[in-house]
Amino acid sequence: MITNHFQIIFMVSILRPITALPMAPGNTVNLLGTSPEKDDGKILQRAKRGWMWNQFFLLEEYTGNDNQYVGKLHSNMDRGEGNVKYILTGDGVGSLFLIDENSGDIHATKRLDREERAIYTLHAKVVDKRTNKTLEADTEFNIKIHDINDNEPKFSKDIYFASVPEMSDVGTSVIQVTATDADDQTYGNSAKLVYSILQGQPYFSVDSDNGTIRTALPNMDRETKENYQVVIQAKDMAGQMGGLSGTTTVSITLSDENDSPPRFANHTFRLSTLESAEVGAAIGRIKANDADVGRNAEMQYSIVDRDGQDIFTIITDQNTQEGIIRVKKQLDYERKKTFSFKVEVTNTYLDPRFMYSPNPPFKDDAMVRVTIEDVDEPPVFSRNPYIIEVHEDTAAGSFVGVVSAKDLDADNNPVKYSIDRHTDLERLFNIDSVNGTITTLKALDREMSKWHNISVVATEISNPRQTTRVPVFIRVLDVNDNAPEFKSLKKHTISAVDTDEPLVGHKFVFSMSFSNPNFTIIDNEDNTARIITRRGGFSQREMNTYLLPVVISDNDYPIQSSTSTLTVNVCACDSRGNVQSCNTEALLSAGLSTGALVAILLCVIILLMIVVLFAALRRQQRKKEPLIISKEDVRDNVVSYNDEGGGEEDTQAFDIGTLRNPEVMDAKKLRRDIIPEMLFPFGRTSPIKDNADVRHFIHGRLHENDSDPTAPPYDSLATYAYEGSGSLAESLSSLESGATEGDQEYDYLSNWGPAFKKLADMYIGKDTERET
Repeated sequence: MITNHFQIIFMVSILRPITALPMAPGNTVNLLGTSPEKDDGKILQRAKRGWMWNQFFLLEEYTGNDNQYVGKLHSNMDRGEGNVKYILTGDGVGSLFLIDENSGDIHATKRLDREERAIYTLHAKVVDKRTNKTLEADTEFNIKIHDINDNEPKFSKDIYFASVPEMSDVGTSVIQVTATDADDQTYGNSAKLVYSILQGQPYFSVDSDNGTIRTALPNMDRETKENYQVVIQAKDMAGQMGGLSGTTTVSITLSDENDSPPRFANHTFRLSTLESAEVGAAIGRIKANDADVGRNAEMQYSIVDRDGQDIFTIITDQNTQEGIIRVKKQLDYERKKTFSFKVEVTNTYLDPRFMYSPNPPFKDDAMVRVTIEDVDEPPVFSRNPYIIEVHEDTAAGSFVGVVSAKDLDADNNPVKYSIDRHTDLERLFNIDSVNGTITTLKALDREMSKWHNISVVATEISNPRQTTRVPVFIRVLDVNDNAPEFKSLKKHTISAVDTDEPLVGHKFVFSMSFSNPNFTIIDNEDNTARIITRRGGFSQREMNTYLLPVVISDNDYPIQSSTSTLTVNVCACDSRGNVQSCNTEALLSAGLSTGALVAILLCVIILLMIVVLFAALRRQQRKKEPLIISKEDVRDNVVSYNDEGGGEEDTQAFDIGTLRNPEVMDAKKLRRDIIPEMLFPFGRTSPIKDNADVRHFIHGRLHENDSDPTAPPYDSLATYAYEGSGSLAESLSSLESGATEGDQEYDYLSNWGPAFKKLADMYIGKDTERET
């Protein structure tokens, strides 16, 4: 504070003597009064300027208790008599600056900061206190705030982030950091900055003038250390002692370069897989390590041995950079159990700067050993597919071909063969389950199907789940079994067609079945023939239609021929030969071969026989048709011996009460189940009243029925449905027939008379069939 006050007094004392006054052109300054000058012999009088100042200087940040003295205004009009008044106007007057109107002393009332405002512009004038007359005109002057070092340097960021490639040369620029100082750069060293590094040596350095950070060590490796914290200081006063300073932190990261080759941690990998692994299946992974990151760490694997290249392939997993080994060709445990091959790994992207460095080459290799594990495999056919040829019309059971399959596993299990019936819906073929021989079940017709495609299945007997299918294509070879037929007739030329396909091509021969005096056939030697008239003078009056039997034969073995009838119409023509009354020239009716005619004739005969047999059966059924046709009738149940009878609940066929009490039977009671044939039926005698034995009663009733000419021969009239005691036939009910039918004999039924002949035939015949 004492020093500052001294500077202010010193400045004021100096300012007075060096005060510059405004001068008019051509005038000289005379601070003491008025002096005459001569100009071309004339004496000029110069007016003397009364101001003795033009600028004041004031140090900022005044720390005294009193108002800070700025300077003094003085006019030569002031004689010290107290008649002069100083007036001050302008920036900060009244708040920052005050003037003593009597003495002209100016003071600052507050502490000023040059960084807020460096110059203040004010106006001063002098007036007479008594008359208020202006003694000195209004004049502008400045108060300039002098700087002191009160602001430290400041960086724009607290933390800077930068990166530099690893392995960079010494002196490689990283980043430039700059600081600013609010002090006056034109006055002294308050704003003159010097940069230095406080932390980060010996890796980095900084330019003291501009703050540029550079690398200071060679071959800085990111894989060794990646991040660095560097502290930079900026100090004013040109770095001298007592200067103010500011710091900032720079986070420097070494960016990756492809300077590290991939390396296998283990140089031997052991893998295993089943021999049933499908082509393209992954069997294992191997991994190499690369200290680089990102694109520089991407790797590619390759198999360099021939033994492995044919069987396996390897690709790179882009996410994990692992090598995935896949099956390239089907494995076979029985053929080879182990594989050994070398795998090489390299970087995908190489940096030429490091390819010829003293480091090892940018690749590595490892040995991979793959063990194949055995599995139970299905049988293998000797061929796939099979193509077999067989002639058509071959008899059923004929040999077609043989398929063969074998279990290649160490156990060599036996194999059985079968045909997938979904591929042989017509069941044309059969296969021997042991030796695989294929035979025909039916005769084959090439004209129906030229090829038959079936699937043969081979199954291990010990493990039915192990099956293999193979397609078998059976080609049906042609046999000359079809006769040629007419195809078309154009302009008196006939042609034929044959569904057979001989190896040498078709050759048809045309001829008449018998000599015809009217027409003849000329073979054109190209499988066509012409119809030629042998005479002229045809007339519709004589005959308007001629039928020509034409025989067509082929040249294959055995020779096949067919006969067709060619209908020739005689047409009426005018003198010029134009047809007048004929719509068609000739009609061709396709004939039939002899075999076809015989087949049609046999079909007709069989149809007639079926009709005759059906008529005979209908006639026989009409003769034997019973009067009782109701299915509810109990006697129908007796005929249907396998159905249970009506029992006692059935009272429609006869009166069951009569059997239970024969003495109350009404002799004149009519039957309810048949239509009487005579108005007055034959009278029956009443039962023997003193016969208590039911057996005797039944015999009496049987005798009456046998001698009654009006009673139809129905078994139900003999009331055998009643289960009496002591009957020779024992029980005739079907309720217990299931248990005793096997031990029952019915030969005695033949002795019961004609009324029981039907029943005897049924039961005696049934026993005979059972014994047979």
